Parts: sequence; C-alpha cells; structure tokens
Amino acid sequence: MFKCIAIDMDGTLLNSNQQISAENKAAIEKAQKQGVEVVVATGRSYEEAIFVLNEGGIECPIICANGADVRSKDGSLIATNPLPNELVEKAATILRDLGIYFEVYTNKGTYTNNEAKAISAIVDIFASANPEAPMEMLLEGAKKRFSKGLVHIVDDYDTLFADDEHQIYKLLAFSLDEAEQASGKEALQAFPGLAISSSGHLNIEISSVDAQKGVALEAFVKARGIELSETMAIGDNGNDLSMFARVGRAVAMGNAGFEIQMECDVVTGTNDEHGVAQAILEVL
Repeated sequence: MFKCIAIDMDGTLLNSNQQISAENKAAIEKAQKQGVEVVVATGRSYEEAIFVLNEGGIECPIICANGADVRSKDGSLIATNPLPNELVEKAATILRDLGIYFEVYTNKGTYTNNEAKAISAIVDIFASANPEAPMEMLLEGAKKRFSKGLVHIVDDYDTLFADDEHQIYKLLAFSLDEAEQASGKEALQAFPGLAISSSGHLNIEISSVDAQKGVALEAFVKARGIELSETMAIGDNGNDLSMFARVGRAVAMGNAGFEIQMECDVVTGTNDEHGVAQAILEVL
C-alpha cells in the first residue's frame, strides 16, 4: 500500500463547482484512517487553498504555490522556497516588456494591479480544469477571490519587491496571445534559477527551481521516512509533471490533456466523476 498520496486541487480534487465532493472526502478520510499521509499540492496560495479545504472539511498538510510555501495540518509553516529578489526583478521586467499581465504571490497573500485581468486569469485556470463548466459559474468562482479577501489590489508591484517583509513565492502570468505567451516562456527559461510551468492554457507559473511540486513533495516525504516509490500523485496539468516524474504511481485525471496522461502510469475518472476517490480506493 502507498504511504503518501499527493493530490492537486483545481481540476483534480475540486469538481467543476470548485468544491470537494463527498466521495472524494470520504476516500481521503479512509486513507488517513489507514495511516496514509495525504497532502494537497497546489499552485494556489495558502489562503486560497485552506479556504476551499475548510469548506470541504478536509484537514491535511498543504504544498502551496507549487512548493514555495509548505504547511502542516494545523497551518504551521514547514518550509518556504521564495524567489530570489534578482530573479523576481528579471522575470517582472520580461513580462512588463512583453505587456503580459501577472500577479504576485507572497508570504502575505496574493496581489494584483488589475482586478479585471486577475478575474480573467483565474477563469482561465478554472476553464482549463473544467472545460465543460458554464462560464457564469467560473466567473462567480473567480470573483469570490476578491469578495472573500483572498486577493489584494496594489497600484505598483515595485513596492512589494522593495519590501523586505514580503517574500515572493510565485508570479502568475496570463496572456490571451499564444505567441506572446511563447515569447515570455522562452525568455524566462533563459534564467536557470526559474521554474516555468502552467496550470491553464493561457498562463505561465514562475517560481524558484526549488519551488516545484515534485521538489517539495520529495522533501516532504523524506522528512517523514517515506520513499517516493511509496508515494502516489494525482493531477491534471503541467505544474503536476514534477510530481509525476518522481513518484511510484502517477495518476492523471480523466479531464487532463492527452500530453499529461501520457506522462502517467494510469488515468482515473474526471474531476466530476470523483476521479480522486477512484484512484485512492484502487490502491487502499
């Protein structure tokens, strides 16, 4: 039996309604009762991740912001892997020069300088994970980030970059122009200290090379005396690939793209078919 199960959130643990189904919750609790360490691994900030997990009644450690922020079951900080200031400045300059909108994820929350674009960016992530979901529902979910105080608005990101109290965990960039997005990725990949991934069709996730889900998961299980071969990971998108490459059993969601499914050992049901529960119960 596997000793650790790592689960992505959007498009994986969460259904099209951005909720945790009763079936997924029951399977997770069954695994936990059998002594399996369940950890959520997400690109979301801690604030956004814990909000949904609390709504769904799930208690577990969380790998947040793709591994830049790792929390224990009670929310205590286990580890941080922020972006070095010089890389933040270089990445921000590239994005600004290309006219690409981006958000800043920090140890003090998530920041945007454009609320309308922030909503569009998250709708893209939701739509990528749930392509058949009604746009009105996705839009409502994205707007909830602001109504619940999960995202803050600032006039200028430079004030964050210059403030020593803000550790920069991740930049989330968004572009409707595929050529512009490709140019951004190419320019960013020139810096070896950056990890470039994606959690949606039109976004770029920029973090430290030490802040990847797979890297954080490897450290997480090692600290608990668990081997990666005894670990299963479930996900649906590009920022899950670093986990899939390391674990003993890689599980792609049925709603994941073909290129993601090809990188995994098995494919489970979709996020609206409680694919997480299917994958967990299969190995218990």
